[in-house]
Amino acid sequence: MNMQFYRKLPIPMEIKEQFPLSHGAEEIRKSTISALEDVFSGKSDKFILVIGPCSADREDAVLDYIYRLRGVQDKVSDKILIIPRIYTNKPRTTGEGYKGMLHQPDPNSDPDLLRGIVAIRKMHMRAIDETGFSCADEMLYPENHRYLSDVLAYVAVGARSVEDQQHRLTASGLDVPVGMKNPTSGDISVMMNSIKAAQSSHVFCYRGWEVKSAGNPFAHSILRGYVDKHGKSHSNYHYEDLVNLADEYEGAGLANPACIIDTNHANSGKKYLEQIRITKEIINSRNYDPRVKALVKGLMIESYIEDGCQKISADEVYGKSITDPCLGWDKTERLIYDIADSL
Repeated sequence: MNMQFYRKLPIPMEIKEQFPLSHGAEEIRKSTISALEDVFSGKSDKFILVIGPCSADREDAVLDYIYRLRGVQDKVSDKILIIPRIYTNKPRTTGEGYKGMLHQPDPNSDPDLLRGIVAIRKMHMRAIDETGFSCADEMLYPENHRYLSDVLAYVAVGARSVEDQQHRLTASGLDVPVGMKNPTSGDISVMMNSIKAAQSSHVFCYRGWEVKSAGNPFAHSILRGYVDKHGKSHSNYHYEDLVNLADEYEGAGLANPACIIDTNHANSGKKYLEQIRITKEIINSRNYDPRVKALVKGLMIESYIEDGCQKISADEVYGKSITDPCLGWDKTERLIYDIADSL
């Protein structure tokens, strides 16, 4: 093989033993998962917001942001269930660019996966212990999921990963709701097949073990828009798209039909301010059609402390994304209150 085996990393069990969750954190996670399952099963009519930076880049700013969310959550808890995004590994289409804190706990330094594993676990643990939020992360690498498997309340499988069998089968063995995004091509049948796979039981190879998954009844769809053969972004959050998805679910025989809509990425064409308008259109569609309301359980919104994005440098603006552009805090806070008022 044409690669250097640099060093053997600790297995997840060793990291968990070195940095264990408190009993209180375990209870917060269980309570959050239960609240999410109630929404996805229809027992609760709360609206889910998976919200936060495109990618977590520094612990201090991410925790600052989540502390702010805590104050808002307490004011809208009767209507909205907030799940902060702490996305610690970033998919890169060409493999170039910042790959997240897992790879680079300091974006201005060389990759260091051992430091990264410890850094992302500590950050997620601080979020639970200090703010009472069990958070969301993307499962970019199925074999790495177990480093965080006891701290996360929600997992997303990205548009580039959703066709991969290892992601689908691993999702079938997780004990948290898992969102399966539509692929970058926009083919809804691929997403529906991934949900079916994730909801089913499988025997497969995982981290050197032969394992059997139980199936995940809370695997669900995430609409994030798509890109055509000319590289042009197209949205799939409009009313007609949601009715079509409801039709797809009716014929699929899947448990707990549900959809989360990603308001950024190809749905906004990465025009981050459009997330405000897109959010309001989706809420209007839910209020207009009970069938759409029953299907659309929430939104993914990319936001941080400052508007927009910036390049990695020694003079970075605190709380401003170094990957995709995000809504700043003032706009985010106003948007959450507007959502609560319109539900």
